[in-house]
Amino acid sequence: MDRVKGKVIIITGAASGLGRGAASLLAREGAKVILTDINEVKGNEAAEEIRRDGGEAAFMKLNVSSESDWSEVIEKTLAEFGKLDVLVNNAGVELVKEIAETSLEEWHRLMSVNLDGVFLGTKYAVKAMKGSGGGSIINMSSAAGIIGTFDDTSAYCASKGAVRLFTKAAALEFSKSGHNYNIRVNSVHPGVIQTPLVTELCKDKTVRDRLLANHPLGHMGEPIDVAYGILYLASDESRFVTGSELVIDGGWTAH
Repeated sequence: MDRVKGKVIIITGAASGLGRGAASLLAREGAKVILTDINEVKGNEAAEEIRRDGGEAAFMKLNVSSESDWSEVIEKTLAEFGKLDVLVNNAGVELVKEIAETSLEEWHRLMSVNLDGVFLGTKYAVKAMKGSGGGSIINMSSAAGIIGTFDDTSAYCASKGAVRLFTKAAALEFSKSGHNYNIRVNSVHPGVIQTPLVTELCKDKTVRDRLLANHPLGHMGEPIDVAYGILYLASDESRFVTGSELVIDGGWTAH
């Protein structure tokens, strides 16, 4: 317990799935958690659930592709909590479509969330973290940010691969060898995790069998599996870890 006690943590896409699971665990471990999402109803429900369980949590609406939204959320966080220690850039969307059938508008929308959101979050978090002595930025990539897939997800792979390399470059920029901001930056690469979206997809046995075949451990992950990885990177236990990729994929990328 108390692995992140007293730390102020912003999590994007926290109304459901991986973000909600991470927010719950981080709060149980003593963090003051700011859940952000475009879904105000579910976001407020998630924050209230944490408070009922004895944790400290607040919800703020955030469209991660909006620079003005980011500026407002960071400003509110500093006003209400006095600092920012950790940012979890978790919000993301997926597009399953052949390249030839993908419109430029669809490409731009995907990148605006998966890549622009990570850039903007990092940009504004750095400004806040420098003022409080440093921190940790955790960027949600994917196993599909390391290897390609056969599932018509080329655009998604491109966005997550970009997150992976942006993370490494940012880690160097913020390190002592760079601008000496004392900010660590790492990426997390989940395999297929049992979120509501995946559960819906797996109603099709063919899809379920194909997804399972990617994971040598023989089963898909659960949000808590990724949440523990995020907890490690948010805590001081990972003080010597930066520019790294934490793969939580049941062996998928070991193929």
